[in-house]
Amino acid sequence: MAQPLVSPPAEGGGRAPDCWADACLAARLLAADPHGLGGAVLRAPAGPVRERWLDVVRAALPPGTPWRRLPPGIGDDSLLGGLDLAATLAAGRPVARAGLLAEADGGLIVAPMAERLAPGTASRLAAALDTGMASERSARFGLILLDEGVADEAVADTLADRLAFRIDLTGLGAADAQATPPDPEPAPQTAEPDPVGSLCALAEAFGVASLRGPILAARLARALAGAGPVGQAEITAAARLVLAPRATRLPAPAEAEPETAEVPPDDPPAEPPTDAAEPGAADAPEDVVLEAVRAAIPPHLLEQILSGQPRLAAAKAGRVGQAAASRTGRPVGSRRGDPRRGRLDLLATLRAAAPWQALRRGREETRRIAVRRDDLRIRILKQRTETTTVFCVDASGSAALERLAEAKGAVELLLAEAYVRRDRVALVAFRGAGAELVLPPTRSLTRAKRCLSGLPGGGGTPLASGIDAAIAVALGVRRGGSRPAIVLLTDGRANVARSGEGGRGRAGADALQAARTLRAAGLPALVIDTGSRGEEARPVAEAMGARYLKLPRVEAGQLSAAVRAAL
Repeated sequence: MAQPLVSPPAEGGGRAPDCWADACLAARLLAADPHGLGGAVLRAPAGPVRERWLDVVRAALPPGTPWRRLPPGIGDDSLLGGLDLAATLAAGRPVARAGLLAEADGGLIVAPMAERLAPGTASRLAAALDTGMASERSARFGLILLDEGVADEAVADTLADRLAFRIDLTGLGAADAQATPPDPEPAPQTAEPDPVGSLCALAEAFGVASLRGPILAARLARALAGAGPVGQAEITAAARLVLAPRATRLPAPAEAEPETAEVPPDDPPAEPPTDAAEPGAADAPEDVVLEAVRAAIPPHLLEQILSGQPRLAAAKAGRVGQAAASRTGRPVGSRRGDPRRGRLDLLATLRAAAPWQALRRGREETRRIAVRRDDLRIRILKQRTETTTVFCVDASGSAALERLAEAKGAVELLLAEAYVRRDRVALVAFRGAGAELVLPPTRSLTRAKRCLSGLPGGGGTPLASGIDAAIAVALGVRRGGSRPAIVLLTDGRANVARSGEGGRGRAGADALQAARTLRAAGLPALVIDTGSRGEEARPVAEAMGARYLKLPRVEAGQLSAAVRAAL
C-alpha cells in the first residue's frame, strides 16, 4: 500500500507550516495532475524565488510535457486556434493552425502579469479549464498565474476559483528558496469516515462559498493518500493548501452549553475505573484540523479577515476593463499588424500589395493578386468611453436645509453637460432608514428634472446604505461597459446603521466598512462635505481613497466645476 505524502500536524495543531515546503509540495502535486488540480496562483515579484519555484515544477513534470508561456495581449486565433491568414494567402488554400491552449494539452501554461489579463482572455481560459476543449481540440492543461500586482491588484476570481493552489512567496528570500524540503515521514493509516463531508464542513467554517474549493481539496487529499485511505493527515494538508488561502472568516467559537442545576442522587452509582487520559486527548480531531488550517492562512489575508476588510479586487485592463487591442471604435487610420489581433483593413492591404504585383508574378503564380505577410494592415480604432456619474446625495434632516438645493442644481447642470458629451448621470438619495435609486442612469433632461423636483428631505442619515446603493449602481454601469464615477454629497454625520437601528457608533462603523468596500471595488469617487461645521466626512473619504472637498455655501455652478475638476 502506498504511503501518504504528508505527515500529521504537530500535537494540538496551531503550528504554522513552512511556506517553502508547502510551496514545493504544491509544485509536485500540480506536476502530477495539472488539469485535475487546475493550477496555481503564484504571488511573488519577478526574481530568483519565483524562478526557483517554477524550476521545481518543471523538474517534477514527466519528460516531454508541454510548457507554454502566455504572451500578453494574445488574440483569439493564437489562443484558441483557427485560420492562419498569412499561410492561407501564401498557399492559396485554407491552412488551419492549433492555438496555444491545444498546444499545451497535457501540460502547463504560465501567464505572466496575470492580474492584467484581459477579461475576454480570462473567460476563454476559464471555459477551457472547465471543458478541456478549445475549438474542438483537446486542451486539458494546468494554469500557473504569476501575480505581480501591487496594492489592491489581484487575479480575476473567474480564474483563481478554478485553481487549487494560491501561493504567496513575497516574504521569502533567495536563501529560503534554496533549502531542500525534507521528505515527509510516513503517517499511520487511519481512514477518515467521510473525507468529503469533513472538507465541506471546513469550507463552511472558514467562509469558502464556492463549491470548487472543497472539490479541489478532495482531489488533493486523494492524491496525497495515494493508494491508501484518506486520513486526518491528508484532510489537514488538503485544507491547509486549498481552503486556507480562500478563507473569508474565522470559525465561530463553540458556544458553551448552559449549565443546568441537577439534584444529586442519594446513592451515586459507582464510576468504573478509567485509565489516565493521554496528553492532548481532550482536543477533538476537528479542533486540531481547524487550528492547523487557521495557522496556514496567509498573514495579509488573516489581517484582512480580522479587520473586516474585503478581499482584493481584480485589476482592470484599460479604462473600463477592456483590452487595449479592442476591435470596436471609430477607425482613424491603419498600420501594419496581425489581423488576429485587430480588424483587417482590406483596402489598405490591397494598396500596400499593389505596387509589388509585377515583381511577384511568376510562372507558378496563378492568383490575380499576390498578398504577402508584410502587406497586411489593420485598422487603428479610437475608442470613446462613456462616463456615468453616480450622485449619492444625503437627503436627511441634517442636510436637507443646507445642501440639498445645491445638489439638485448640480445634478441638473451636469446632466445638461452630459447630454452634449453623450454621458449619463444617476442619482441615489438616502434618508430615513435606507437608500433608493431616484434617477437611474439617463441622459433625459425632462426625466431628471421631474425626479429631482420631487426629492424630499428629512429623517435619519443611513450613510452606509447610501454608499452600498451607489456601489451597486456603479458596478452595474461597469458591467455595461461604461466608466462609473461616484460623487458623495454628505455631512458625514451617520446615525442609522445598515440594520435600520439608530446610534452613531454602529452607523459610523458601517459607513467606514461600506467606504472600504467601494475602495476595494476600484471605483473612482469624490466626497463633498456639505456640513456647516467641522470635517466629519473626511474619515469616509479617506476610507474610500477618494478626493475630499469641503465646500462653503456656493452656487450649483461652482459645485459642478469642482466635481468636473476632481473626476
